[in-house]
Amino acid sequence: MQKHIFIGLLTSSITFQVLAQHSPAQPFAGKAGKTLAETTPGNKPFNPAASKNAPNIVYILLDDVGFGASSTFGGLVETPTFDSLANNGIRYTNFHTTAICSPTRASLLTGRNHHSVNVNTVVDLAVDAPGHNGYMPFEKATIAEIARENGYNTFAVGKWHVTPTPDLTGAGPFNRWPTGRGFDKFYGFMAGETDQYTPMLWENTSKIEPDLQGKHLTTVLVDKAIEYIASQKSAAPEKPFLLYLTPGATHGPHQVDKQWIDKYKGRFDGGWDKYREEVLARQKKLGIVPANTTLPVRNTGVKAWDSLSAIEKKVFARFFEAYAGFLSHTDYEIGRLISFLKNINQLNNTLVVLIIGDNGASKEGGLTGHAYGINEYIDGSLFSEKYEDRIQEIAKLYDDIGSSKTGPNYPAGWAQAANTPFRYLKQDANSEGGTRNPLILFYPNGIKEKGIRTQYSHINSVTPTAIDIAHLTVPEVINGYKQEPLEGVSLAYTLTDAKAAGQHHIQYYEISGSRAIYKDGWKAEVYHQTGTSFANDKWELYNLNEDFNEQKNLAASEPDKLKELQALFEREAQKYNLYPLLGDTTARSFQKLTRGPFDVRRQAILYPGVTQLPTRSAPVLYQHSFSIAADVEIANDNTEGVLLAVGGRFTGFSFFVQQGKLKVAHNNNGKLVYFETTQSLPKGKATLRYDLNYVRAQNATDNAGTESIYVNDIKIAERAITKADATIIPYDEGLDVGKDNGSPVAPVYKSPFVFTGQLNKVTVTHNSLP
Repeated sequence: MQKHIFIGLLTSSITFQVLAQHSPAQPFAGKAGKTLAETTPGNKPFNPAASKNAPNIVYILLDDVGFGASSTFGGLVETPTFDSLANNGIRYTNFHTTAICSPTRASLLTGRNHHSVNVNTVVDLAVDAPGHNGYMPFEKATIAEIARENGYNTFAVGKWHVTPTPDLTGAGPFNRWPTGRGFDKFYGFMAGETDQYTPMLWENTSKIEPDLQGKHLTTVLVDKAIEYIASQKSAAPEKPFLLYLTPGATHGPHQVDKQWIDKYKGRFDGGWDKYREEVLARQKKLGIVPANTTLPVRNTGVKAWDSLSAIEKKVFARFFEAYAGFLSHTDYEIGRLISFLKNINQLNNTLVVLIIGDNGASKEGGLTGHAYGINEYIDGSLFSEKYEDRIQEIAKLYDDIGSSKTGPNYPAGWAQAANTPFRYLKQDANSEGGTRNPLILFYPNGIKEKGIRTQYSHINSVTPTAIDIAHLTVPEVINGYKQEPLEGVSLAYTLTDAKAAGQHHIQYYEISGSRAIYKDGWKAEVYHQTGTSFANDKWELYNLNEDFNEQKNLAASEPDKLKELQALFEREAQKYNLYPLLGDTTARSFQKLTRGPFDVRRQAILYPGVTQLPTRSAPVLYQHSFSIAADVEIANDNTEGVLLAVGGRFTGFSFFVQQGKLKVAHNNNGKLVYFETTQSLPKGKATLRYDLNYVRAQNATDNAGTESIYVNDIKIAERAITKADATIIPYDEGLDVGKDNGSPVAPVYKSPFVFTGQLNKVTVTHNSLP
């Protein structure tokens, strides 16, 4: 009987599929009879079919690398895989990004300018205004949506960081997650960075547990990419795929297995000044830069290496050893992917687009570098130590720098060295140092004229280039949305003619008020100091045709050219929604950001099962008054575990029960402050509450109010807090309810430290907003 039921269901299912898939838009080509015996199949494909011999497409985008780091572009960090791809393909030495991650990714994926797709800066800080709100329009399709319409399978693996943060909850909507923007499968992280050993990971739209069993994240990402391709090629060997591979390397934290760090032991003891000199010589020899290029002065605050103390030299060299090991490890893992493609006979018919960095090298380590989280960069006032004291503190962690025990980023001196031969760094959209990155195209079946190309190009040109090389068709309508034109300029014309005249004539840049306009080799630019009036900005002018790395400011001698370019910038700004500029004296408060579900209500009720909710998508706990109330049942004296935690071992906050006591832990860049009750908790049902009453303060150690613990509305503990205690804005690990996933906020317990009593809900109430 069961067998007959199953066959009946199967028959019904087949009938439904035939009816559903053959719509008026795709007429049935066979004959539908009254019985299956009288029916002739239509023999038409239900889905778009790729053209014969269509190439696979692989986008590989690295993070925060810098122009002069990889050996492929003259750097001293060994990247043999990248070298091989470049030597058998094309190096582009005049290629540019937007100067920061989310805008670069949005521009790469869509082939448009970043303001044109509403991603003006990192998507976490999107502002509710046209060109700035973080919501990429469906009228501007991604390369994945286009490739899928052309019969491709599409996979995204690694960093995403272009979904609006309000949408990063279990309620979505999910139409701007990777699988909503054309990717069949996604495995990776949604934020701007993540820990390489305890990452926040999603597969498709589901949060998954972050335990990598000791593996490095880049290894896991490449494993997943290989798994996706192997599965697809086994099922449909003739069907092409698009892979968008975006590891976290080399964005901070610079973490990698010790063997990779030890590979560079002592090799950077000569310091950043010597590094820049050696790299410039190598770049000239490779033909990467003009022979007359000289080094610019050090960036503001960077000391001459020879003037440093012995302890500074030791610590700073170690930072770069960790960074170099991280980059070389990434090269090795990408090499595994390339070898796999070769082994399955796919490499020759694969277009590999390798972009070594989504912006210039990062300044986020400050002048000393840092060993833990990112709160220093968010709020420098949290650190009251003198420069020398900070060096001593970092020196105590020397042996752990680069390991899973630290979350380091190198000092600004090394950032400029990694950016050789340019001035300025990541976020400095006005400068070549912020925007010029290495690009490599590799395609054995399609590239015969190897070598170097110097034509000006931009990240918005990559997708038009891939479309041209792969002969993709961009439909007029995708998913019901009429498509708007691409804005980048394809580089396909350079494949067969190294000397071809450039075709990308005009390009604007803008990030947080620092801005520039390029036209046919001339560039007008202004560096904007965040927190100052735009009225104080001073424009500069450079002729890049003669001044490769912007050392001769011609603003005074060429006023007419400067005015011409300023007027052009204004036209581009109006065309692409660059205004309002951000970064002046107006505070970019939470109220001005694109609002999320927890930003628009005073109270949030959270249930057990919420895990690693990204910080900007969760209830805000940063520098304001709030309360956390846990509705629980204490079973016995052994009941313990986390009620609510945000962050992890480098920075965070935890509200938990241990040894019968209610406790709080503040972790600010590894500095722990504990607060707990002296009396044991009662058995049975209870409301356990934590209140933070914040008073605005200037400095990290200033009194900033109080924190209190209540049991059933009776206050049982209180203490004064500092501004550092109230600065709860961890980035890498997110918010958990009923456990502390990833790494523990407090070393007094081991993750996940699941609450063993009955936890019904946790209510977060905002008494004021930041």
